Amino acid sequence: MGSTVESTTHDEAIAAYEVWKTHRRAAVTAPLGNLALVLTHWSPAGAPAVSDEEARAGQPADAVLTRLRRTDIDSGEPQEGYRIWRADSPANAAFEEIESYDYDPAWVLSGRFELVDEQRVVPFEHIKDDGATRALPVSGDLVFELDGTEYRFAAFDTNHDGHSSLQLVFGDATNGRESYGAGRFLFLDHPGASGELAPGESLPIEIDFNRAIVPPCGFSNQMNCPLPPLQNRLPVPLRAGEKRVRFSEGFSI
Repeated sequence: MGSTVESTTHDEAIAAYEVWKTHRRAAVTAPLGNLALVLTHWSPAGAPAVSDEEARAGQPADAVLTRLRRTDIDSGEPQEGYRIWRADSPANAAFEEIESYDYDPAWVLSGRFELVDEQRVVPFEHIKDDGATRALPVSGDLVFELDGTEYRFAAFDTNHDGHSSLQLVFGDATNGRESYGAGRFLFLDHPGASGELAPGESLPIEIDFNRAIVPPCGFSNQMNCPLPPLQNRLPVPLRAGEKRVRFSEGFSI
């Protein structure tokens, strides 16, 4: 009986993984999905935002304009930006699939989220910032064990799909060989979102690396993704989740 239950649970997990992959494909190919981004533009620090007319110049009527704002790394001044999205983007037309590993229950790990300091920030390099770093809020660490070795990864606080989440930016020995070269992302429900934890306290958390994804910059060169800090890099191959994006022959972002 035990083996039957175990087999059923495994089959259900595989089915859920296939559903997740279908949802991921729908998300990246959506009108505002990663593949649709054709332009990201930033005005000089402190300068006013450009008009809608100027931003849309040369774009088709059905292109979507969205606005951005950030703090300039060098001056600390506010910086206005915008993005142009097109459902008929070259990347969308050339997209074939997100290559992924088979579901592997061995990569569903039991760990803990340990609150360090609600005000802590950690510098993350970004792929387009030429080595400069942006401080992101990291209130706690993900602690887990793999093959007898304990790892402590920094996962920053974010909002993902309307939920308070942890975003793990990590690297492993498959990067550049089997998986996307700049690392991968994993989003987890934030176990400390209720604010009940005190620094040093922890809560159990399930870390399912089968849900690891290719970052947005793997779909569009107009994205600027954080890179894995040194402490978030596994020295071993992590063969779970998404590998990389496959486009039609001859196309490159």
